[in-house]
Amino acid sequence: MIERAHLSIISALARHGTLTRAADELCLTQSALSHTMGRLEEEVGVALWKRRGRRLELTQAGRHLLKVAEGVLPLLEQTENTLAEYGRGRRGTLRIGMECHPCYEWLLDRVAEYLREWPDVDLDVTQRFQFDGVEALENNRIDVTITPDPVFRSGLHYRAVLNFELLLVVGREHRLADRTSIEPAELAREHLLTYPVARERLDVFTRFLLPASIEPASHREVEATEIMLQLVAAGRGVTTLPAYMVNKYGGTHDVAGIRLGDRGIFNTLYLGCREEDLEVDYIAAFADG
Repeated sequence: MIERAHLSIISALARHGTLTRAADELCLTQSALSHTMGRLEEEVGVALWKRRGRRLELTQAGRHLLKVAEGVLPLLEQTENTLAEYGRGRRGTLRIGMECHPCYEWLLDRVAEYLREWPDVDLDVTQRFQFDGVEALENNRIDVTITPDPVFRSGLHYRAVLNFELLLVVGREHRLADRTSIEPAELAREHLLTYPVARERLDVFTRFLLPASIEPASHREVEATEIMLQLVAAGRGVTTLPAYMVNKYGGTHDVAGIRLGDRGIFNTLYLGCREEDLEVDYIAAFADG
């Protein structure tokens, strides 16, 4: 019978590649680790790994068990944490993952109200902006994802939480500052600043520049919104931000927002969770607002 120990061992072996390091992580002896997995191999009748010199390589069966471990272990850990929180009189922890920087700005405006409504719920926010929200949801690493790119799959529930327009942001002294809209060719001489996100996930490229076969003069990634806006205000480049962020920060950073094209570029933020978790009251309260 497969037990949690087997899943922990196969996961550690996949990370480290050697019995020694896996055993050290799990505070086991090598012989105990080998014996535990050897008994499982006898029960199921298939080898889970093979040796490649000093390292171990998972077999097809081992890789399948690893996939199970990657889904089950986080769920077990979260369940244990939640039960412990119930035991301490707490409701639980809402784990939120974000796939974009503007998602974080939206969350800041939502958190205070939610914490007032649910005083016995903690928040755990993952501020990694280049992770796969669907994979994290399906493997129980997070409870809720905030994303502009929902992947509608069976078992997942999404709700639109914000419609917004993407604007070009320039300094007040910039040559384009008085314009109401611009065309792609006008960015060919500009130094474009963006968040560290792949081009295929940036609307300014996929929906504005690339369809017109236009490249900016240069492209630089900047992690922090505040630094990006200060660079723009100082004339060191231009960027694109949702209109709600331009309205929030524009006055204090001396920048202006300009429409991209005559019709503008619009997008939507979505909040997603597992359908089964809509039965958990504090998750449902956040997911369906």
